[in-house]
Amino acid sequence: MNIKTLPSTPKTETELLNRAQQLAGMTLGELAAIAGIIPPPDLKRDKGWVGQLLEWHLGATAGSKPVPDFIDLGIELKTIPISYQGKPLETTFVCVAPLIGVQGLQWRSSHIRQKLARVLWVPVEGERDIPLEDRHVGSALLWSPTAEEEAQLQQDWEELMDMIVLGQVENITARHGEVLQLRPKAANSKVLTEAYGANGQPIKTLPRGFYLKKQFTAQLLQRHFI
Repeated sequence: MNIKTLPSTPKTETELLNRAQQLAGMTLGELAAIAGIIPPPDLKRDKGWVGQLLEWHLGATAGSKPVPDFIDLGIELKTIPISYQGKPLETTFVCVAPLIGVQGLQWRSSHIRQKLARVLWVPVEGERDIPLEDRHVGSALLWSPTAEEEAQLQQDWEELMDMIVLGQVENITARHGEVLQLRPKAANSKVLTEAYGANGQPIKTLPRGFYLKKQFTAQLLQRHFI
C-alpha cells in the first residue's frame, strides 16, 4: 500500500468544511487513487475504511485516540452510508461505553457528549449493489445538537447508564432509548470486559458501544438538506 503524504491539518472550521465540500461528487475509487490506496473489494473486513480514507483527505490526526478527529477544532468526523432515497442505512457508532467506575458520572462531562458536541457529517452512498469504488461522497455538514436533540440524548444516556450502574447491562437491548442505543462492540465473542452484575458482583461481558439510531440521523440530514 503506497499511501501518499498526509494533507495538512485544517486550521479553521471553514477550511475543514470547504475541504469536505470539495470531495462532494467524487467516488471512493477516485479518492483512493489520489491517496495512493487500493480499495478493498467490500467493507466486510474493512468496516472503517471509508472513514479512514476521508480522514486522510481532510487532514485528521487523531487516529484511534479517544479525542475528536480534528483535535484543535474539537470536531468529530462521522461518515454515514445512505440509501438511494438519502436515508441512513445503519446506526452510527459514537464511542465505547464505560461499564465500571460509572457512579457519579454526569452527562455534561461524559465522553459521548464531548464526541457529539461538534460533528462533521459526510454522507456516502452505501447501497450494496453499488461497487465500493463507484460510491459517491455527498455534501458534508457541520452539526451541533440543538437543545432538543441534546435533551433527547441526555435522557437516553442517563437511562442506559442507570441500568449499567444497577448491574442490568446484560438486560439492555437495542430497543432501549429513543435516539441512542447501547449494543455489543467487539471484534468477536471472545473479547470480554469487566462490568457489574445485578448483585454488584464483578462479571465478564462483551464491550458495549453507544450508537445513534437511524431515525435520529435521518431527521438530522433531512433538516439540513431539505
